[in-house]
Amino acid sequence: MQALRFEALHGYHDFEREKGNTFEIDLMAAGDFTPSTEEDDLSKTFDYAEAEKLVLEIFMGPSEKLIETLCKRTGEKIMEQFSQVEELTVALRKCNPPIEHPAAYAEIRMSWKRS
Repeated sequence: MQALRFEALHGYHDFEREKGNTFEIDLMAAGDFTPSTEEDDLSKTFDYAEAEKLVLEIFMGPSEKLIETLCKRTGEKIMEQFSQVEELTVALRKCNPPIEHPAAYAEIRMSWKRS
């Protein structure tokens, strides 16, 4: 799932947690999803609609200061919820970060791999 976009009240500065920011998130999941194709069974694959719900629960929940914290919480929750996902990369962007010069976004990426 690429560039899921939403507004949320996260950021290091108080004004960010009060006014909000625009965020984008990418979820790149890898695994053996063959069982889902054999039975056309959504419960045996990476259900991106369910993943979206998990992401929104995290982002609409309590404010966090760091995008790293949000990224980590998201990845851990996805890995917990979807046992068929063997590898996951989460890329999280804060659009228009509050810095001196204009920037499209600040981004953090984290990856998980089952042992």
